[in-house]
Amino acid sequence: MALTDHRSGVPDNWYVDPVLLGVPGVRQTPSEDDNALAWQSDALCAQTDPEAFFPEKGGSTRDAKKICGSCEVRAECLEYALQNDERFGIWGGLSERERRKLRKHA
Repeated sequence: MALTDHRSGVPDNWYVDPVLLGVPGVRQTPSEDDNALAWQSDALCAQTDPEAFFPEKGGSTRDAKKICGSCEVRAECLEYALQNDERFGIWGGLSERERRKLRKHA
């Protein structure tokens, strides 16, 4: 017979995986989705001001595109944006309009 914590009524040997509970700070094991997005940790945009990548309508995209130009994961970023139909921002060095044109020609 298991001992019980009389304050909570829960047996002392009762265990619930904190990952399953979604306890903050407890890392889940990587899933396929996590691995598919692993490139994001190497993205230069993650180390810069995100506002540059989401300019206001008519705003300059030059700074964001310059950063993308030297990013090692530019191709993965663009592929993600195309597969997920990202409508806003600079992804893989292309604006939403440029990605739309790319889709039309593909």
